Amino acid sequence: MAEDNQPRGKFFTFTIDANTAQVVKCETVDASGASHAISDEEMASLAQQGSQKLEEALEEAFEAGIDCILGGESGRSDAEESEKDAELRHLLVTPLIEHSRAKRLLQREAVNRVLLGTLIQRSTKPSPPTPTGGPAAGV
Repeated sequence: MAEDNQPRGKFFTFTIDANTAQVVKCETVDASGASHAISDEEMASLAQQGSQKLEEALEEAFEAGIDCILGGESGRSDAEESEKDAELRHLLVTPLIEHSRAKRLLQREAVNRVLLGTLIQRSTKPSPPTPTGGPAAGV
């Protein structure tokens, strides 16, 4: 096997039950390909490091849809919103979502199915080329 000169990242494997779309095991994979269990502390750390939660993304999309329908412009840039603005958005948008068809999108089973489908779809498509020395755009 040819050796590549790219730095190796940290790799994870997730075992997902295809019937329920539930993650049943998560492990790290070292350079030799050996799997190792992940500690509860490391899982908690990974969860905190993750970017925007799916629920927050749905709230933002819901807000953008309302804004689009009303023909308004929020005036917000793509810059990160403040914690106070995020809390306000959550307080205003969550009750609207709770009383709409979008509510089912936040149910655990629906979220798991979407994530599983997305992972499968992304794994079957080649990754776009990235600039030398940097992550893919939007990552």
